[in-house]
Amino acid sequence: MYRTTSGLTEDELVALLVDRLEDYKARVEVVAAEGLAEAIRARLEGKAFVAPDGLPAHWLHPGLTERRVTDSHEAPLAVVRLDELDAVVTSSAVSVAETGTIVLDGSPDQGRRAISLVPDHHVCVVPVETIVGIVPEGFARLDITRPLTFISGPSATSDIELERVEGVHGPRTLDVIIVR
Repeated sequence: MYRTTSGLTEDELVALLVDRLEDYKARVEVVAAEGLAEAIRARLEGKAFVAPDGLPAHWLHPGLTERRVTDSHEAPLAVVRLDELDAVVTSSAVSVAETGTIVLDGSPDQGRRAISLVPDHHVCVVPVETIVGIVPEGFARLDITRPLTFISGPSATSDIELERVEGVHGPRTLDVIIVR
């Protein structure tokens, strides 16, 4: 019989997700809602970054305004412009603790797929209420007709000699901020 729910508590879900993400070489921090803007600011120190137009304004520290470039479905940035930026900040739709997978669904606070794949550094905000235990729970919350992007750590691949190479198909650095 297949499991459709994990039965884990919120604390267990957070601990498991943190463990899996760190195993994938992501940098993870758990913060209270009032500490989110500062946590994002610390990761973007001195960096030019893109954020989707639907990212909540209170998530970004006022000192970041001059380095922010906004992307939207109505006025998308060219890939060349995205490549000039150091980082991206997005929210997330669902995170699966068991697999350490974060799912973006293209909602206004997550933006187009390109913005999460082109810049070299992704700062991804994971609201604690979006963490589920297992994959079936995650799919139950998703609209499969949306453009889903599954992220399990920074981009990495191996060459023919099995040498790990990071950043080939997406960001080399993944910072995850879990918000309680």
